Amino acid sequence: MPARPSRSDGAKKSLMKFRNLIPMLYTADINGTIAFYCDVLKFELDEYNADWGWCAMHNNGAHIMFALPNEHTPFEDGSKFTGSFYIYTEEVDVVWEQLKAITKVCYDIADFEHGMREFAIYDNNGYLLQFGKEISLNK
Repeated sequence: MPARPSRSDGAKKSLMKFRNLIPMLYTADINGTIAFYCDVLKFELDEYNADWGWCAMHNNGAHIMFALPNEHTPFEDGSKFTGSFYIYTEEVDVVWEQLKAITKVCYDIADFEHGMREFAIYDNNGYLLQFGKEISLNK
């Protein structure tokens, strides 16, 4: 990890405090996205505004928002997101059994040496969703 710059300038510690980080993702198909997340992943739709082309939803502690692209958000060739969304669940095997036949699978469920049992699928927009549970490496 790179060294952080020193604070020898006597500056006070930052008072920035954040409550939550909720991804806002762009989609060309807001209705298809709502259907995928609510019907397939069992999210609850919290808010939807058809005029804005925006929605917010959650499944327990996992929150996400989607919006249609607008003039301020270039989206000519789809998503530019280059990472994944990692969803922790205590029931990873149950979730795997429910999703493996009805979604596009990136990789099958497996135990990994970093201490996670996980799998990954793609949502209807092509965003990568990983589902995992911590496991003991002491076998």
